[in-house]
Amino acid sequence: MWVIKYGGNAMTDAQDRARLLADVRTVRSADGRPVLVHGGGPYIEAELAAAGVESRFERGLRVTTLDAIGPVERALTLLGKRLAAELGDGVALTGRDAGLLRAERADPVLGEVGRAVRVRRAVLDALLAAGFTPVVGCLALDAAGAPLNVNADEVAGAVAAALAAPCVFLTNVEGVLDDPADPGSRLSVLERNDARARIADGRIAGGMIPKVESALAALDRGAPAAVIADGRRSGELARVQAGTAGTRLVP
Repeated sequence: MWVIKYGGNAMTDAQDRARLLADVRTVRSADGRPVLVHGGGPYIEAELAAAGVESRFERGLRVTTLDAIGPVERALTLLGKRLAAELGDGVALTGRDAGLLRAERADPVLGEVGRAVRVRRAVLDALLAAGFTPVVGCLALDAAGAPLNVNADEVAGAVAAALAAPCVFLTNVEGVLDDPADPGSRLSVLERNDARARIADGRIAGGMIPKVESALAALDRGAPAAVIADGRRSGELARVQAGTAGTRLVP
């Protein structure tokens, strides 16, 4: 079983999207049981613009006002349906479906934004057992049933922990480099403490920091492993499963 986090601008390119979904089908046909967790930044931006709602960020995180949560939910729901249809035998879900995702409110400054606190694993198990691929959007419900926008990396980590499955974060890099100046120095395995030390001393820097921190957060939640891999390359998921691609972070 693998949890695959997919998002960013690669979702808006039809060829890139088709290549990724073909990889997911390959994993599934090889008796794998993938779960696809998606964000939807570009689609949310478009939906907010169409609704005349301003996009605003604090510390790099989207502020989701009461006016924004409706367009955010529409964007994520419709995108999930599209991905599920293009994948084939996919079922699009958000926290509204059978109480799949529960969250508690995060920083009040961010508005209708939450932290994932519970994943109803039985829903995913039932779909996987029937041969379907869950396609999970990053919208959860709070204790009162109100929708909350949740960071997709966080949802992926929570789902991976609930399923006791590795989590693959697909990005635009091949993995973590031992020497940032040497493109051929990809680390195949990186222990949690070593990763934190590399962030502290600057060997992991810039845009790689949030990628590694997302992987570490998945481990902290209980995922057995988290992999940072290149979502732009065809066949990457199979190579990750074989241990020949990406950087695998372990406790």
